[in-house]
Amino acid sequence: MADLPRAVPQRSSRWAPLLRSLRHDRVVVIALVVVGVAVLAAIAGPLITPYSPTAQDLSNRLTPPFAPRPGVSILGSDPLGRDMLSRIIAGARVSLAVAAAAVLVSGVIGVVLGVIAGMSTGWLGALIMRIADIQFSIPYLILALTLVAVVGPGLINIIVVLGVSGWVPYARTARAQVLHVKQLDFIEASRAIGSSDLRIAVRHILPHALGVVGVIATIESARVIITEASLSFLGLGVPIGTPTWGVMIADGRNYLGTAWWVSALPGLAIVITVVALNIVGDWLSDYANPVLRDR
Repeated sequence: MADLPRAVPQRSSRWAPLLRSLRHDRVVVIALVVVGVAVLAAIAGPLITPYSPTAQDLSNRLTPPFAPRPGVSILGSDPLGRDMLSRIIAGARVSLAVAAAAVLVSGVIGVVLGVIAGMSTGWLGALIMRIADIQFSIPYLILALTLVAVVGPGLINIIVVLGVSGWVPYARTARAQVLHVKQLDFIEASRAIGSSDLRIAVRHILPHALGVVGVIATIESARVIITEASLSFLGLGVPIGTPTWGVMIADGRNYLGTAWWVSALPGLAIVITVVALNIVGDWLSDYANPVLRDR
């Protein structure tokens, strides 16, 4: 008797619902394109800038947009004759690098402390969450300003300050995930066969928390970009002379009446990037929620 052909089970891609939702939401597609362009500009900045972002040419100072000339591209120049387009691209490199590094520091600190707080049933977990409550009650920018005033400005310092200032959302989320997952049956089965709390946390609980933490990281990146620009605007961010969006806005504050583009264009870059990151973060948050994802 001939064997009957067996049906080959089709694997449903875990990304299928995520990709399917893009067909019905053009705003998210546009936001993803904007984020992708910003990331590409940050990675390939030195290769795509039309001119040097730090080269000065006073003969080209305050050239308006859409009046290109040798040494100045389509977005004009600043008070020192530096090309605005090149500086905006270079600023994307610095701002996004600071945001990525600070979010990584915050995420590592927050997830580790959140998992410890969730796994602990004694005073240690309570102490971590009380510290988180105290820090959460302090405005983020005020805390960052205070820490920068203590450690001083600088690229590494600003990354550490923003990283230490932003761990609370990750810790709260990780702790909530731990409290939910550790009550499931497979965790009890793992304990029954002698698995330690450390093994359970690393092998079983942490992977469940990383998805939601990734959503928070996307949204927090937008806040870090704004905070870094604010600190740089005040002269407390990256070293003087480094092209960042906040420094560029500060460079043009005395020329708002005569050369609006010096401050407006980097400010517009911040607005577009932050709005796009927030849209992408909201989209990922909806996908992470099974109720909203299955609609």
